Amino acid sequence: MKNEKTIDEANRCLTCKNARCSQGCPISTAIPQIIELYRNGNLDKAGKILFENNPLSVICSMVCPYEENCMGKCILEIKGEPIDFPSIEKEISTKYLNESVFSQEIKLDHRIAIIGSGPSGIALAFILAKKGYKITIFEKYSKLGGVLRFGIPEFRLPKDILDTIEKRLIELGVKIRYNDLIGPVNNIEKLLEDGYDAIFIGTGVWNPRPLGIKGETFGHVHYAINYLRSPESFNLGKKVAVIGAGNVAMDAARTAKRLGADEVNIIYRKDMKDMTATKTEIKETKEDGIQFILYTAPKEIVDEGIIVTQTKFVLDKDNNEKLINIDKSENLLQYDSIIIAVSQNPANNIVSNTKENIEINKLGLVLIDEMGHTTKDGVFASGDVVTGAKTVVEAVVNTKKVAVAIEEYILNLKK
Repeated sequence: MKNEKTIDEANRCLTCKNARCSQGCPISTAIPQIIELYRNGNLDKAGKILFENNPLSVICSMVCPYEENCMGKCILEIKGEPIDFPSIEKEISTKYLNESVFSQEIKLDHRIAIIGSGPSGIALAFILAKKGYKITIFEKYSKLGGVLRFGIPEFRLPKDILDTIEKRLIELGVKIRYNDLIGPVNNIEKLLEDGYDAIFIGTGVWNPRPLGIKGETFGHVHYAINYLRSPESFNLGKKVAVIGAGNVAMDAARTAKRLGADEVNIIYRKDMKDMTATKTEIKETKEDGIQFILYTAPKEIVDEGIIVTQTKFVLDKDNNEKLINIDKSENLLQYDSIIIAVSQNPANNIVSNTKENIEINKLGLVLIDEMGHTTKDGVFASGDVVTGAKTVVEAVVNTKKVAVAIEEYILNLKK
């Protein structure tokens, strides 16, 4: 049964021949074709096209920065409201994922290890398992999803979707080893020794990046990536500060507010327009009653809260804007808890436990070529562990390239 709102949206679509929406989509979703199929009631075919192009279509429909991508490029946005394609995509993709039967049509005698079950790991498992490869996913936590489960709040991404994805992967013969951290016990060499033809690293970025200020280790200070993993475990008190300006900061602030904090403030050293969070995330954060304290930089954390300094932009000698601290502007902002959300770095448990080094850059991100080959033969990587924290759709785009490279690599092994 189609939703009346999405029907209205589909009927508004001009189905442009030279569709700007598809051009603005990082994964080049055939949006006019999908909408036309939806109008004609052919949801199964539309769902199949969406899934084959993007195995995480249903998730992207909820967490993709669509205001910058498809909706941001819609021709109708110039004179009014863009087509709400994410709602149409969500309806079609949810139906396809829930109702389709997945199975391996052929079975190949090639074994691939996927380390990490986040967006990249799931996408690669779907792509290669459907082609008949033997896939084993190694996941360090007790449930599938990586950042999708432990980094995005339930109100943005219901976790039952990940449970359904797990069922579909199992239908495709994918084996999942939970609570299994590659590095300390089993490592890359052991996987190769056991006969894996290729290994994929998709472990994401789980080490919080510190502010580097005094007081950061105090008991009322928490990192957002740790907080979002199990927010119910934390007793934040009634007044909470979140330091940061990205989507993770918004998610942490909204979660704290929903779990009982009376007042939540987001502290940022620049202006609202400089924030890296999407406009939608910022808008919804405001709607949740979170206040923004701008042009304010943390200087020191104390028992009572944060000592901050005011900032401002000035022009340097080359007429470029430069952010500086304002002299003698320090003051104390009182909070029960402080959450730090200023990005994450990857852990090095895999790299440090590999005999032949997998090269990384100064941030600890894995170095690859344009097709995802690391500096160790037979080992590939993609997603946040390579790029730093990016969007789900960007992870899938890059992982599709890696899937091609892995198949080519295995094909050459047989020669």
